[in-house]
Amino acid sequence: MTEVPTHQRRIELDVFEREGDFAVVARLRDDRPWAKGTNKVEHVHDMELRITVRRSDLTITEARAEMRRFPHAECPQIEEAFSGLVGLSVTRGYTRAVQEHFGRALGCAHLEFLARAIGPVVVQAVPSSASRKRDENQAHEVMAESGTAWLADTCHVWAKEGPGPKKIALGWRPGRSSYPAPSVEELA
Repeated sequence: MTEVPTHQRRIELDVFEREGDFAVVARLRDDRPWAKGTNKVEHVHDMELRITVRRSDLTITEARAEMRRFPHAECPQIEEAFSGLVGLSVTRGYTRAVQEHFGRALGCAHLEFLARAIGPVVVQAVPSSASRKRDENQAHEVMAESGTAWLADTCHVWAKEGPGPKKIALGWRPGRSSYPAPSVEELA
């Protein structure tokens, strides 16, 4: 017998390249699979947050929230508030700014979660975009020229004295080989 989840949350974030921008579509869906075929509520949430981020400085230039499915008639009243993401940079301090502007009673927990998730996804899109748009050697040069300052302290690997900066110093570049990347010791 297959176990049926009590609750199921699906989160999808897609980043698309536009001229000079990244377009991000973030979607959250909550379902109760056990309720399928009953008179109980099966689909709880279906929400989308669409933002545009200017590539040159990673600043949000457009933001729109849409609730397709929600538990309370009043829920969509908060959609317009998320246009307040415009002007925020998705780099340093982004998560804190989102929490201060939209956390708890100031917003919607689900849309605020999506907003927080967008920052790291856009950061991941930067090297992905460089790799996609240029041949392998040029992509590495783009990463070398822009440096890794935007990655600083984003995790333990990219801490100031962490393995990421040490690997860069040893000549490693993201995307050059398969992942996981070799250790600092292997590169040395």
